[in-house]
Amino acid sequence: MATLEFAGDKNGAHTEEERSLEAVPRSMSGERQKVALVTGITGQDGSYLTEFLLGKGYEVHGLIRRSSNFNTARLDHLYVDPHIAAKARMKLHYADLSDASSVRRWVETLLPDEVYNLAAQSHVAVSFEIPDYTGDVVATGALRLLEAVRSSSRPARYYQAGSSEMFGSTPPPQSETTPFHPRSPYAAAKVAAHWYTVNYREAYGLFACNGILFNHESPRRGENFVTRKITRALGRIRLGLQTKLYLGNLSASRDWGFAGDYVEAMWLMLQQDQPGDYVVATDESHTVEEFLQAAFGYVGLDWKDHVVIDPRYFRPAEVDSLKGDSTKARQALGWKPKVGFHELVKMMVDHDLEIAKKEKVLADAGYIDSQQQP
Repeated sequence: MATLEFAGDKNGAHTEEERSLEAVPRSMSGERQKVALVTGITGQDGSYLTEFLLGKGYEVHGLIRRSSNFNTARLDHLYVDPHIAAKARMKLHYADLSDASSVRRWVETLLPDEVYNLAAQSHVAVSFEIPDYTGDVVATGALRLLEAVRSSSRPARYYQAGSSEMFGSTPPPQSETTPFHPRSPYAAAKVAAHWYTVNYREAYGLFACNGILFNHESPRRGENFVTRKITRALGRIRLGLQTKLYLGNLSASRDWGFAGDYVEAMWLMLQQDQPGDYVVATDESHTVEEFLQAAFGYVGLDWKDHVVIDPRYFRPAEVDSLKGDSTKARQALGWKPKVGFHELVKMMVDHDLEIAKKEKVLADAGYIDSQQQP
């Protein structure tokens, strides 16, 4: 598991010389190395973005919240002991978007070239349960970070992670000019963050971009998101560890892509001559039922034998159909998705079948309860 390296003295203070040295890292060849600051680095998108940026030669700093449990599993394969300074190009620091002082401190200490704000309470259903917290972190948290970047002695280029949920009940296809009609506290908070970003761009000349990303999935997706919930359960069903999968609205339609593709679009936005806002999507739409058919059919099962509709999983305000129009991103950024819908489903099913095989070994040996669903 990854551990944290802290810069500065025990009080977090830095001399001007230390800050300048940290702000201008050098590669082995002596060339200036770009620095990226990533919030939400421990999440699905954060881990893929970190991989991508490291591959581009960046030094990557991630801000993470303090937890009693390690939550860096998605980054463990990228972690290098900080004592091996020449190879440790990913570094983690404690901060929280609800704490403006910690955000300002790290922006000014690191003086990054690029800031990627991926941090959020990103689960739509959960946002109805904890709306105050969702609004504080997603909306006001973005404002705190924008203000830290604006007031920095060397303002960075800024990326704000938007969401297709901002469109809500607006009919598809949805593009950069489509009106927002959010249908959840999460979506409303993302709309606020979007307009904060536009305002800072227009008011202060900040190079700030909004990436309006449609649903993007992967084997690293959280297990309480519907796509991963399906593939995790399918692996266990296939190996006899459970029999039923409880879901809500199967007719909801989404534009699903691969998260690993989408982080490239984030980076491309910050490499342009002028800042702007971009929809990132596959431009295809599939229902939850279609996802079930693709996943269960891949392993030779009929989803209807195992799926039970549970009313508790219906949202107070449903979003029926999201389908992106990513024409601008494809033309201006030269970006397009590489992984298609069925390839994505197979990737996730294969990954979760392997997890289920390990669980079965433990269950057969009596180390875990085989009926305890994740």
